[in-house]
Amino acid sequence: MNKGILLYAEVNKSNYVQPVFFELASKAQKLAEKIDNCPVMALIITKEGNTQNFKEGFEKFGIDEVYVVEDDRLENYTTEFYSKVALDEIKKIKPAIILIGATTQGRDLAPRLASELHAGLTADCIELDINEKGQLAATRPTFDGQLMATILSKSDIQMATVRENVFKPMEHDTPKQTEYIYDKAEIYGLYERVKILNFAKGIEKERNKLLDAKIIISGGKGMKTAKGFELLKEFADTLGAEVGASRGATDIGIAPKNMQIGQTGITVSPKIYIACGISGAIQHIVGMENSDKIFAINIDENAPIFEHADYGIVGDVFEILPKLIGELK
Repeated sequence: MNKGILLYAEVNKSNYVQPVFFELASKAQKLAEKIDNCPVMALIITKEGNTQNFKEGFEKFGIDEVYVVEDDRLENYTTEFYSKVALDEIKKIKPAIILIGATTQGRDLAPRLASELHAGLTADCIELDINEKGQLAATRPTFDGQLMATILSKSDIQMATVRENVFKPMEHDTPKQTEYIYDKAEIYGLYERVKILNFAKGIEKERNKLLDAKIIISGGKGMKTAKGFELLKEFADTLGAEVGASRGATDIGIAPKNMQIGQTGITVSPKIYIACGISGAIQHIVGMENSDKIFAINIDENAPIFEHADYGIVGDVFEILPKLIGELK
């Protein structure tokens, strides 16, 4: 019988465990409480001797068991090697639920595993729960973000990939006495289709500053022009904030795509989120609803954004922001 929740601890090229793992670890503790306090486990695949660097994190985030496969041939991710190793371990562990971060690597690995395991996989989730039957209820946007679909799996193993920044990472007050189970990589005779000849760190994509920002000032179509976003930047500078945008703003070309927050952009969870001239379509809400405090400024008192905001100002953003900037300065 399959039992327990298994998390994939992805080690990235900068040699640290992806932050989404710790977000999943915190959520998994709450899910486990609803399944007879089942164990929360992790699988790490990495180069020889590397797991030692991450043990404190596993223990602080309440992982009961860590399954470790170390081999110098696993220093760089390849679909063939990692999927074979992961499948071998999953067949031994027999988890009921597998959760993987929706990173570039996770989006490559998860469907390969699901296919081999004949398991149901819900991709790009923004919420997880356990229903009254003990099944994983995985929620994701559908129909271009117009609806939220909660999906159940019919398979013995239930799988989901989860977006970054949708859950809050919470360390345990008392670290777990984590058990580490080491195994060997059975990858002899596998054909490596892609081999990394050289890795130039300067080419690596810089982490979007919005992902770690404590305060975000975000603009929508209501900012009208690129000059409107210059006003947002001035406001952000007075608060030490970063500037984001809705899809509406990026679609009309007044903000770059790397600033887009929402279903087809990035997911953020700052301390303070200030939405300026954003109507509040569900596609945008799913990308920022986990912010601690949400402020909204919109000229339309019936804008959906006010349903999600802790504080709202009804008025013209071009009249209100200069006054706020003046007060702050």
